[in-house]
Amino acid sequence: MAPEVRRELPPFRQVAEDIKARIVSGELGEGDPVPSVRKISQEWRISNATATKVIATLQSEGLVRTIPGIGTVVSTLAGSGPRDRFIAMRVAGKIYPQNEYARIVAATVVPAPARVASALGLSEGSDAIRRERVTYRDDVPVETSVSWFDGALAATAPKLLESERIQGGTPAYIESVAGRTVVSGKELVDARAATSGEAAALGVGDGSPVRAGENWLFDQSGEVIEYGEYVSVPGRPAAYEYDLPA
Repeated sequence: MAPEVRRELPPFRQVAEDIKARIVSGELGEGDPVPSVRKISQEWRISNATATKVIATLQSEGLVRTIPGIGTVVSTLAGSGPRDRFIAMRVAGKIYPQNEYARIVAATVVPAPARVASALGLSEGSDAIRRERVTYRDDVPVETSVSWFDGALAATAPKLLESERIQGGTPAYIESVAGRTVVSGKELVDARAATSGEAAALGVGDGSPVRAGENWLFDQSGEVIEYGEYVSVPGRPAAYEYDLPA
């Protein structure tokens, strides 16, 4: 079945997000050819001018480059932020590219700290599910992260308490067992020095520069499904697009 453009997004942006998700998931790897302007135009039934804008958008994010006589190819596996992974999950059914994987190092129910309780809309000290993981690229640790969930999900989503990766990601799993669908997200990003614990997990020196972030995933009722905290080493860019009010 031919892909179809959804009208809630500008066509060029929707197509660019689709190709980006294929890059982030590893379906398209370093040096792989990207669909040409002509092919994009034919498959998505959009104009050549719009298809050209798709390629320009991917180039501006550093995801592709054009080689004379060869064409446009993937230039980097960029897109390591939560938003990038969730888009890859929705479009390609995979969260991590082929050279990345995650290990769950903890999965348990704990009293919710104040910041977590506030993020999830719980009372401080209420049960919260804490899943901690370390992400590796080419077997080198590049990110440590913790996902938090309302402890009430333990009954309907028991895999959240297993120290194994959930194929397809936790949002898709929660949707399948609890009917709560992620419809939006929010992220805060900062740069700071790594704590001793973060440095140990990432194999870097104490006080090394890291990218630290928090992210919220909201369901169709506007309630938070997942609150996350992560720390990444340098060299893991995340690209974002946004609209400005008229």
